[in-house]
Amino acid sequence: MAAPPLLLLQNIALTLGGKPLIADADLSVSLGERVALVGRNGSGKSTLLRIAAGEIQPDSGKRFFQPDASVRYLPQEPDLTGFETTLAYAEAGLGPLDDPYKAIMLLEELGLTGEENPANLSGGEARRAALARVLAAEPDVLLLDEPTNHLDLPAIEWLEKKLGGLRSALVLISHDRRFLENLTKATVWIDRGRAKRLDKGFGAFETWRDEVLEQEERDLQKLDRKIVAEEHWIVHGVSARRKRNMRRVGELGDLRQQRRDVRRGVGDVKMEAAEGKVSGKLVVEAEGISKAYGERPIVVDFTTRILRGDRIGIVGRNGAGKTTLISMLTGALAPDSGKVKLGSNLELASLDQKRMQLKPEWTLKDALTGGSGDWVEINGERKHVIGYMKDFLFAPEQGRQPVTKLSGGERGRLALARALSMPSNFLVLDEPTNDLDLETLDLLQELISDYPGTVMVVSHDRDFLDRVATSVVVSEADGVWREYAGGYRDMIAQRGYGVGDEKMEAKQAKSRSLAPTAPAPAATTSRKKMNFKQKYALETLPKRMDELRAISAKLQNELGTRDLYTRDPARFAKLTDALGKAQAELATSEEEWLELEMLREELGA
Repeated sequence: MAAPPLLLLQNIALTLGGKPLIADADLSVSLGERVALVGRNGSGKSTLLRIAAGEIQPDSGKRFFQPDASVRYLPQEPDLTGFETTLAYAEAGLGPLDDPYKAIMLLEELGLTGEENPANLSGGEARRAALARVLAAEPDVLLLDEPTNHLDLPAIEWLEKKLGGLRSALVLISHDRRFLENLTKATVWIDRGRAKRLDKGFGAFETWRDEVLEQEERDLQKLDRKIVAEEHWIVHGVSARRKRNMRRVGELGDLRQQRRDVRRGVGDVKMEAAEGKVSGKLVVEAEGISKAYGERPIVVDFTTRILRGDRIGIVGRNGAGKTTLISMLTGALAPDSGKVKLGSNLELASLDQKRMQLKPEWTLKDALTGGSGDWVEINGERKHVIGYMKDFLFAPEQGRQPVTKLSGGERGRLALARALSMPSNFLVLDEPTNDLDLETLDLLQELISDYPGTVMVVSHDRDFLDRVATSVVVSEADGVWREYAGGYRDMIAQRGYGVGDEKMEAKQAKSRSLAPTAPAPAATTSRKKMNFKQKYALETLPKRMDELRAISAKLQNELGTRDLYTRDPARFAKLTDALGKAQAELATSEEEWLELEMLREELGA
């Protein structure tokens, strides 16, 4: 016989602002169970978790909690007011029989001393203190709302390991796919006010969700066809028996009401990046760049080449110097030593982590139009600001809403909308995934993958990096940064450990400090000049590249002919194949020419 649930919500309903937020939701949590609570931003996930924690009362429904069970709730925005130190705040979450030492131990593991004044904490530090508070009690049920927000990768991996070793039942809200996949065994989906349960972890959720939505669409089409058939009968049917006819009229009314009661899902964000001119093949070249603040090295002797189309992920602990590295690579900050060369025709659009580009005095409309006019231009096409707002799931009446009144998710969407509206061929995104729901994250990943320019992204989201990055630059402590091909998993495979492994990082740092200083390399005498083949290629490649550009333009023009595909599909396929080959040869030629030109400069030829 199965054990009774520790926590049970049944038929929960709640209306906010005159609109039904939760219509009929159930949630059951048993001993040791691990549940992902998922849904779109604004679907009611956090509200349902607050009802489960007893923070707010629903309009109707039942909440049951085992009398002898303990629960701890981590809100999305922890409130530390009224406490003199972080230790006092953490200890306030302990029960009478709990060990006070656990609170200070957890604070230290999370990088805090316990003596910090809560009024002076950053968002990340406040989140760490709140985690220490709820974990120290080792409750029977842990309710965690976005526990990874404001945490760096080492802290996220530490938390994942800590939660994995607890006996507590977990209910998790998070936008971090990898975190949910590694920790959950069941999934509850809040959709249009109702809760649907899948007795599998988050890894199986998205396939199941898509199947549910497809079945709903098929059922809706059947309902529409049935209504049409009944309407036809009403108009053209034989009215032999009035009683039977009136019954069918009533049934038609019921069908129409059923159709009206169908609640469509929340629309998807429509993302499109305004494209600038095509940049040169070389976007950024950094050679031996270093930066220090006082005695503390931030970047030491870092070298990289970023080419057009690269997607560079940058990861490291908070305070490792990710922003400093980006500032040097984009030319915003001069290195103490070394040099940075920027490519031609660069048009940069950026998204900062704290969304500081959004001025508090702006309205939502001001943020998108720069305070002038009612139009936004995307790739040469003018779009009314209200229509552009709708693309990012903002209601028309929000146009005059101050930026300060937006939620975290809304600020994230607005900052993205503003950054993507600016013509660019080089996107620099600092923590773009913060506060975005999973569906919006999917669309952002698709946009980055399809973006024709170059992308540099700082992120603590491992799944996001695996999906978009062509290489990952990692902080290895003491100002050392290294670049690894592929995404986050690939980096671990090559490096042998993740970002949060302090023991391995300390071992590597000690190894570097004990390594003998390498002698200066002897001047090479094996190549004093370019060979004939290289010289010939350097001279002839520019002409060939011009020919390939002309061929590509001609093919694209013919492919744009109206109705070509329907009139002559074989011709369309032939032209498409030829265009692909021409563009591939052009890319190869450009790269070869660039390498030869750099070699010529190095040799002084």
